[in-house]
Amino acid sequence: MDDHASRFARANRLIDDEPPAVHEAPGAIGRLERLCSALSRALPATGVGVSMLTDDNYGGATIAASGPSSRRLEELQFSLGEGPGIDAFASRRPVLVADLLAHGSSRWPGYAPAAHDQAVRAVFAFPLQVGAARAGAMDVYRDRPGPLSGRALTQAFTFAEVAMDVLVEGQNGAEDGTTTMDLDDVLANRLEVYQAQGMVMVDLGVSIDEAMARIRGHSFASGRYISDVATDIISGRIRLDRDMP
Repeated sequence: MDDHASRFARANRLIDDEPPAVHEAPGAIGRLERLCSALSRALPATGVGVSMLTDDNYGGATIAASGPSSRRLEELQFSLGEGPGIDAFASRRPVLVADLLAHGSSRWPGYAPAAHDQAVRAVFAFPLQVGAARAGAMDVYRDRPGPLSGRALTQAFTFAEVAMDVLVEGQNGAEDGTTTMDLDDVLANRLEVYQAQGMVMVDLGVSIDEAMARIRGHSFASGRYISDVATDIISGRIRLDRDMP
């Protein structure tokens, strides 16, 4: 077995050996949650998150995370519209920030201090891609500054490849009806954000970009996930006006 195949197989064994959560999601989502936990232990890291992203930077959604704090950090990027995972996806290259405040504050003026407030000192983002196809990003969080070792970087790249493989297999299975995975729910959340964005645009008579900025501002100010804010806008429980963030 060559080195690449050996690393890939070892990553999958670590995921297989990771105990499932009490309320683990079915199919691909559950496997990605175990992937996040397994990588968090293997590096070690404070947390790991995986998100799907779109080219327009509007329809992103958190798929899996090693814990609640990592999920909040993933959602923080969508609330602010900036962050390492978004940049890794857009550039198709890893974004490696060994000292978040020193090297991330100018790049992400909103995200860096907010993530620092949640005890993140270093963050490493890896695009989820194969060939020309892109799906999202995997983010690794650490509570102390410093670079990842060469071995840790190799391991993270391998887990990102496994994550993309899980997503591809999951979406292929969903198309032919052979799986019970919950990827449809993730996609539904993305569509709700688009729908809410259109409603705010019409209600306020603003541009599509300004509508998203309003939704993000309310999400960040209220400390809620952007998908939850979108759901409330659609249902009428929240109606943004010109004076609201």
